[in-house]
Amino acid sequence: MYKQLSQRFGPLITFGILLLMLLWLVMLVILPQILMIDYSFSPNLPPSQLGGPDDNYTLSNYATLLDNQIHQSIFFKTIWSSVLVTVCTLMLCYPLAFYLAKVATPRQAALCVLLLIIPFWINEILRTFSWYIILSYRGPLNAMLLSLDLIDRPIRFLSGDAGVIIGMVYAYILFMVFPLYNAIESLDGNQIKAARNLGSGWIRTHYRIVIPHAKPGIATGCIMVFMLSAGSYAVPALLGSPGSRWFTQIIYNWFFEGGDWNQGAAYAFILLLLCIGFIVLVMRLFRVGLGDIAR
Repeated sequence: MYKQLSQRFGPLITFGILLLMLLWLVMLVILPQILMIDYSFSPNLPPSQLGGPDDNYTLSNYATLLDNQIHQSIFFKTIWSSVLVTVCTLMLCYPLAFYLAKVATPRQAALCVLLLIIPFWINEILRTFSWYIILSYRGPLNAMLLSLDLIDRPIRFLSGDAGVIIGMVYAYILFMVFPLYNAIESLDGNQIKAARNLGSGWIRTHYRIVIPHAKPGIATGCIMVFMLSAGSYAVPALLGSPGSRWFTQIIYNWFFEGGDWNQGAAYAFILLLLCIGFIVLVMRLFRVGLGDIAR
């Protein structure tokens, strides 16, 4: 890597680029994670007792999750809901990505991409509030369904997890579309034409040709959407009801309302391990490596 960069930019600029990358990696990734792990294994003590006989590493912060059935249920619900958001986003984005890559003309593809990107020029909080208005009990969605006689009474979309899942699918759609588009766009269109000419249906063509070729894009999109969903705080806080709390809200409460940073760090580290485990699982499932995902 250094040799390739050195040939392109020169040794001095290459050294500066690598140094900045190293500083960014150490200061913004490695050190915060090490500090979080240290906090998670330390007891929550007043300043006067820090460094004293009670200031020893302990597993009590992790045992709290095992002893609290409410937090356990929220934790597993967060996992399941994040997987559901990932699957829904994949099902929505795959046809769109295929259309952009292989069906649409360059002008149509540019217009579609522009329509996808423009809403994301607005702050995420404002976009989430817009979904709060749309999904509200007296909102435009219920008004439209009532006017079409599809429902007899307004639906409370915001009383459960439905509003949170809809909001997350919309919030992270770009993180699924673009990896899929990049993967499908590199597929030679002659392979699809050959399969169709040999009598293969569209479902079989996608199953045997398009999807195997797009596996790195699918894996990348699933990893990004799952991690963003599992770590989201704004969307569940705005679109969720008291009965649909997210695990990140529990972490937030430990840090900023309970004042127990050690307990919050333990919960955050458990969530981090979950995300790492999901990455490994997706890589094994799609049989891709880090090099394929990083393309």
